[in-house]
Amino acid sequence: MGHARTLSIGLHGLRGTLVEVESDVSTGLPAFSVVGLPDSSTLQARDRVRAAAARSGMHLAQRRITTNLSPAFVPKHGSGFDLAIAVSVIAAQGDIDPGGPSRTVHLGELGLDGQIRPIPGVLPALVAARDCGIRRAVVPQENLAEARLVDGIEVTGAAHLSSVLRRWGADVAVQAHHPTLRIAPEAEPETGADADFSDVIGQQQARRAAEVAAAGGHHLLMTGPPGAGKTMIASRIPTILPDLDDEQALAVSAIHSVAGRFDARQGLRRRPPFENPHHTATTAAVVGGGAGLAAPGAISRAHGGVLFLDEAPEFPSRVLEALREPLETGDITLHRARGVTRYPARFQLVLAANPCPCGKAWGKGTDCSCSPQQRRTYLTRLSGPVLDRIDMRIAVGPVDVNRVDAVPSESSAQIAQRVRTARDRQRARYADHPFSINAQLPGSLLRTAFSPAPADQRLLDHALSQGRLTLRGHDRVLRLAWTLADLEGAERPTAEHIGTALTLREGDHR
Repeated sequence: MGHARTLSIGLHGLRGTLVEVESDVSTGLPAFSVVGLPDSSTLQARDRVRAAAARSGMHLAQRRITTNLSPAFVPKHGSGFDLAIAVSVIAAQGDIDPGGPSRTVHLGELGLDGQIRPIPGVLPALVAARDCGIRRAVVPQENLAEARLVDGIEVTGAAHLSSVLRRWGADVAVQAHHPTLRIAPEAEPETGADADFSDVIGQQQARRAAEVAAAGGHHLLMTGPPGAGKTMIASRIPTILPDLDDEQALAVSAIHSVAGRFDARQGLRRRPPFENPHHTATTAAVVGGGAGLAAPGAISRAHGGVLFLDEAPEFPSRVLEALREPLETGDITLHRARGVTRYPARFQLVLAANPCPCGKAWGKGTDCSCSPQQRRTYLTRLSGPVLDRIDMRIAVGPVDVNRVDAVPSESSAQIAQRVRTARDRQRARYADHPFSINAQLPGSLLRTAFSPAPADQRLLDHALSQGRLTLRGHDRVLRLAWTLADLEGAERPTAEHIGTALTLREGDHR
């Protein structure tokens, strides 16, 4: 009887911590304790490991067994430590060579029959292991496709505990794998598989605003009566966004892996995600939350893509106000009883709103049944601080069927080409900076290295002095002007670009 160790990974959001799983088997009254701040699901590993080991032909010794998850001051959660605990205990009682698994990460939940079941978050866990210098890992067979997406680490898939023990020298027969029936993780289809901007009839201004939003990563508010096409336009914005680069694709895939919504068979997610929570969604569902350590919400699942809030005034004010910080910082930090979790949340926010509760207060509004007080109350649900973070606010009126044939509708492929060209210009311009699109251009650089000519921004300065714009709004207009210039191939924004950007910014529905 003795001591042995192996490795595992504890996840806190997307940040992985290398956990040393060490076990000691000594004389004394038979007991099995797990220490090192485990939560209830991790603590229950004792019963799963004992039953799984017996079913694998390796009974645990009737001795005092102590397993420590180090560092002990970091909370551990989830059932992904089961396999590592089992390997370390069996190595400590001398049934396998303790040196074999000591530098290998083991991830997986054990069934009572010894089957190794899949767990969420394998992708970010192995990225953390690789960054810590670990070069070998054993994962559940069903997570193997996901694990192989991480370069620089040798990954082995295992379906049963007996196969892992035999790998490390145990004299046991490999048990047959009997897949258990379970609900498959919800894998989201690639956005825009069948949608196309050519489906949108008319609405040239809204289509142009969507193109500008996609080209520069800007936020957009569309206000208009029901049936005008606001939802259709918003759902097609991902179809004109460029593919995610390697770093973005890895981050987006990791978020969806933690959320249990990642299908690794198609590789890393290359298309920008599209999230459209219902207006009855809670703050935790949108921002992130849950018991213990927080799970990613819609704003994190929309990282690198589009978050669409249809019927935005119908969302609870608490949900809308919770978006203020992520819109500025590009991430969300969630404080819970068992720790602090941070997720990236750099998304494009697209809002759609009716002009009033009944939706008919458009034009003369003769058919509207809402009182003036109801109209004002409805639109003020979008608070000033939230609206100040929206780059463009446009009106989307009813389609004039007599004029829809005057301008043919462009396809998403045509618009995407212009967006891609504009993004390429931005990437080249900001090559020496830690950002690549206009929406992320900081105000300090907007007023120095990337400032338009003073004569060209007189109109903007005048709007600021009149109180029509806040300083935040001033910067957002300049970022919009840069995007308009990029779409036209201009070297710097002109007075015309700034005037157009100011018009898009001030198109407030109020």
